Amino acid sequence: NICAIAAGVCSGIGLGINSKAMLVTRGVAEMTRIAIKMGAKPETLSGLSGIGDLMLTCFGSLSRNQSVGLRLGKGESIKDILASMSEVAEGVATAPAALRVVEKYKLSCPIIEAMNKLLRGETTPQECVNNLMLLPTGPEVDYTSITVTTEILSQVNK
Repeated sequence: NICAIAAGVCSGIGLGINSKAMLVTRGVAEMTRIAIKMGAKPETLSGLSGIGDLMLTCFGSLSRNQSVGLRLGKGESIKDILASMSEVAEGVATAPAALRVVEKYKLSCPIIEAMNKLLRGETTPQECVNNLMLLPTGPEVDYTSITVTTEILSQVNK
């Protein structure tokens, strides 16, 4: 849901589908880092309940979270957006909770951090997305550490 807000911001500031796809790919990596740190199996996120749901909420025209991001990207305030909505955009309330998890486990999750800053009014949509687009490229997920984490978790869960 947080990633869908970011995807909507991409559209709202006029970026194309390639930029949105890059951001969503990085969103998958952030979701994976958090989920595994909290004990989930990596393969859980690679199916319909993980990537499938993320694609729908980031690219679907009926996504409330993407709609919030789109409107933020076009310059509306979060207060005005929420006041005009009759349904809930879960990503708005989830963002601070996700940030607490990221900070607790000292994870690298720049999308979650950026969306929190944007929702608190500490940055503009353009600056927020520009900073995300300028992040270094490379492997999004370190599968070596995932394997190690999964092995550690399997030992703990015995």
